[in-house]
Amino acid sequence: MPLRIALIGAKGRMGQAITAVAKEAGAEIAAALYSGDDLAAGIKAADVVIDFSSHKISAEIVKLAVAAGKPLVMGTTGHSADEKKHLLAEAGKIPCVWSGNYSVGVNLLFALTRRAASVLGSDYDAEVVEMHHRFKKDAPSGTAARLLEIILEERKLSADALRHGREGITGERTSTEVGVHSLRGGDVVGDHTVMFAALGERLELTHKASDRGIFARGAVRAALWIVGKNPGVYDMQDVLALR
Repeated sequence: MPLRIALIGAKGRMGQAITAVAKEAGAEIAAALYSGDDLAAGIKAADVVIDFSSHKISAEIVKLAVAAGKPLVMGTTGHSADEKKHLLAEAGKIPCVWSGNYSVGVNLLFALTRRAASVLGSDYDAEVVEMHHRFKKDAPSGTAARLLEIILEERKLSADALRHGREGITGERTSTEVGVHSLRGGDVVGDHTVMFAALGERLELTHKASDRGIFARGAVRAALWIVGKNPGVYDMQDVLALR
């Protein structure tokens, strides 16, 4: 029997992409949910919930998934740090995959970035550059935010170290800051580059997406994986056994 998915945000770009790839992965969209629909009923009718809607209703979605005891794959981004902290605590009551990016290639980029950040010292300046289509509403992207988290974790820095673009007389770059730059334009699906620049050499790790289907297939793969897991928050590193 195919895995039954309650897809929230079904009319969006990612929702449409997930609908297109679900069947080939051995799943079906049991409930295609949009703003204003009866989310509770749709969630109860499914085996797992996939959410790519709006951060404004994430708290409601997590609450409903917990109440119904349904596993959740969360792909919505744009939450504040405080919102995300609260949501993660609640989502941990059920099996939940939470990721800013469901691409297999991007998740390998996460693993490579962690390795590079652990090997390269503070004499290697770290910068993250991302570009997305003109319609994207949040910045930096969820993927860029995760890359930044990884660098901060490995270098034992707080979020105060982040520099969101630079303007004016900023002074010389310090060894403890991490730059992040968000570009928007056209129909770019998603480009991410992590740069480690030292005196005499520079290492760049880059992933470029040209088809939104890569994220959709990853999200459905996560949905298939999370069913039957113990309660807790997982990410695509767990799904792909990259830890």
